[in-house]
Amino acid sequence: MSKFGELIDVEVPVLFDFFTEWDEASNAMHDVLRDVAAALGDKAKVIKIDVDKNQALSEALRIKGLPTLIIYKSGDMKWRQSGELDANTIIGLMQNHM
Repeated sequence: MSKFGELIDVEVPVLFDFFTEWDEASNAMHDVLRDVAAALGDKAKVIKIDVDKNQALSEALRIKGLPTLIIYKSGDMKWRQSGELDANTIIGLMQNHM
């Protein structure tokens, strides 16, 4: 979990996508998040975390629904939502925290 602390303690907004390979909605978000990352470039980070491989972190953050998207900036959680969103909505949310 100390590595997670290093990931969130940065000045740019970081979008985490908590997903699983077997979840259809999670898989639908892969292309959306690729577009988000491409649109934001180095102004933000997009990090995917497989809940099956990171169970302790998922439990600590109380990840229930998939996919769960969380935005952190400077170590603080700024936004969180479970479910699918389109790229333009996510880009807008990220820009609000730049």
